[in-house]
Amino acid sequence: MTKDGRIKILDFGLAKLKQLESGEELKTDIPTGTVGTEPGVVLGTMGYMSPEQVRGKPADYRSDLFAFGAILFEMLSGQRAFRGDTAADTMSAILTKEPPDLSTTNRDIHPGLDRIVRHCLEKNPEERFHSAHDLAFDLEALSGISTPSAAVRPGVGTRKRTWLLPALLAGVSVLATGGAIGFVAGKKAGFVPPPAFQQLTFRRGELVSARFAPDGQTVLYSSAWDGKPMEIFAARTDRPESRVFGLAAAEVLSISRSGEMLVSLNRHVVEPFIRSGTLAEVGVSGGVAPRELATDVQWADWSPDGSTIAIVRDLNQRNQLEYPIGRVIYQTAGWVSHPRIAPDGRSVAFLDHPLRRDDGASVAIVDKDGKKRTLTGPFASSYGLAWRPDGKEVWFTAAKIGANRAIHAVSLSTSERLIARVTQSLTIQDVARDGSALVSHDSFRIGIQGRSPDEDKERELAWLDWSALFDVTNDGKTILFSETGEGSGPGYSVFMRGTDGSAPVRLGEGVGLSFSPDGKWVVAITAKAEPPQLVLYPTGAGEKKVLPTGDLAVEAAAGFTPDGRVLVFNASEAGRGTRVFLIEVPGGKPRALTPEGYRSFFSGVSPDGKVVLAAGPDQKRYLYPMSGGEPVAVSGLQPDETPARWSADGRFLYVYRRRDLPVRVSRLEIATGKREPWKELMPSDGAGVVDLSPVLPTRDGRAYVYGYSRKLSDLYLLDGIK
Repeated sequence: MTKDGRIKILDFGLAKLKQLESGEELKTDIPTGTVGTEPGVVLGTMGYMSPEQVRGKPADYRSDLFAFGAILFEMLSGQRAFRGDTAADTMSAILTKEPPDLSTTNRDIHPGLDRIVRHCLEKNPEERFHSAHDLAFDLEALSGISTPSAAVRPGVGTRKRTWLLPALLAGVSVLATGGAIGFVAGKKAGFVPPPAFQQLTFRRGELVSARFAPDGQTVLYSSAWDGKPMEIFAARTDRPESRVFGLAAAEVLSISRSGEMLVSLNRHVVEPFIRSGTLAEVGVSGGVAPRELATDVQWADWSPDGSTIAIVRDLNQRNQLEYPIGRVIYQTAGWVSHPRIAPDGRSVAFLDHPLRRDDGASVAIVDKDGKKRTLTGPFASSYGLAWRPDGKEVWFTAAKIGANRAIHAVSLSTSERLIARVTQSLTIQDVARDGSALVSHDSFRIGIQGRSPDEDKERELAWLDWSALFDVTNDGKTILFSETGEGSGPGYSVFMRGTDGSAPVRLGEGVGLSFSPDGKWVVAITAKAEPPQLVLYPTGAGEKKVLPTGDLAVEAAAGFTPDGRVLVFNASEAGRGTRVFLIEVPGGKPRALTPEGYRSFFSGVSPDGKVVLAAGPDQKRYLYPMSGGEPVAVSGLQPDETPARWSADGRFLYVYRRRDLPVRVSRLEIATGKREPWKELMPSDGAGVVDLSPVLPTRDGRAYVYGYSRKLSDLYLLDGIK
């Protein structure tokens, strides 16, 4: 079937949508006439043409999906997705501009429908739906979901919405029929069937890592099933059962071709997305105790010949990649994840995350001499990476928007392609010599639980899918959080919300960090700026203000002095380590408070404004004088404990260990180092809860809120990747 044949099918599908809108009987005859076209000829209806059609490149079914998305946008908003005063302006808009936000044209649009439309309108054909069947599946999933409004006003709008999703499904079903008719022609043009998924695990909980044993049939994986602690399991790809390997509180990191396994013992969360433990070696057959190799290691990988190891760990407030152990080949103020040594052993591919506490990343490669190349642009979420067996590509899992990651490939010449996409998120774990892959299918949620000062029970306070908690007002009545998942859009979103469960208020784009003491301002970091910027959003009427931080690489941690006149934040200068900076609000010039290697905590400034609580280069906790001078170590506060909040009188710190579930919060007396239990916190449903942080009590202890992360995983064997 030629391109025009598929365009006629699309026109037919749109005609059926109009029939449904007008109440006419839906007919099912499909046009079969075709007109041949050649690459280099721009053909199509202006405003609905895909970028590849505008450029005169060959078009396929994905161009039809783009046109269908443009029609959906127009039906939902009443205006065209791409328009200009002239044909040339319209073509330029298709190539370079994004369509307007649907929420500004119709506030009753469900966020899921907005995401579907934007997925159809991706500039890159490989980023769109794989088929009309996939599009129909997502639309069907929305057919039983109400709009975001709690109540719908009666009238024309209500009546119109009753036909909208059935009409969309009918149109997509016609497109799906056209896609099926064109499948044979597609194969001749180079299209191949999608990879096949075989499920390997069936219990409820979190899976964090999985690796093939040398035989390619045995799989060792680390998981925490049914709310129990993490341990290692062994499974076969030819049978559904798993057996306990016999190593608790451990995570599989790498397996050599000779069957030696690198594991992380006493694995614990350091901060969001980062875990650390003691690196050890043990055979895949088990039966002997692991041999410890190094402490505080986050990631590790065997070289192809099993002679050397690459590791990632923190040192002096910098995250560093070493290959072999002890030889630093890359350092960053952000963090490195998933280092995998190339099949030839000459370089290491990894995910390069510029911001701590955020999983946005680019794929990079660095050789043994420290020469680094970035292979991809930034992704909003990227987690999981492995080499193709021949070393010609790096396979990774990532998402441009939100956290629903797909499997991508990038060559060493930076050519990218999409391998597979499903609903929710994928994480590539490992690739066997025959090209089959281990992939976990993950469902993520970040939630917020809290108890206001006027209630005696906890309440769920999350809003969308990734509600990251950052602050609570001193009276315990308002929280600050950010949506950084699928529902947030490309630049993240800052919200505040009452702890009584009232509707949230969106303040702007970015990640919110802290309330001002009077509650009139929120400091946030803009996620899309380069370098990231600090901005002030008013919580009431007013305009946002940009703080002049210059070329500083600002981190996602900041707080005000008690008078609200000075902002304390973490940042680094080019080629230097992180330290604590001060800036007068709103228009002062930043100045360094500490030497390199110090990092302040959220809500770190004492109630009297005299000291800031910071972690030093040795990971110990210090009280650093705001006026300058020598810091004083905090007695009794351990490096693996997180300070949550000062008490109102400044005598105590609320502290907890985020590695412990349930989390036990204590009050630590600063002068004496003595502590007393305060509360034990855990969501009532503990399955898949992998982290509980931050914990934010009010200073008087009458109210509190805390964030938690839940991950439910299934492991799959993926065959047929091309």
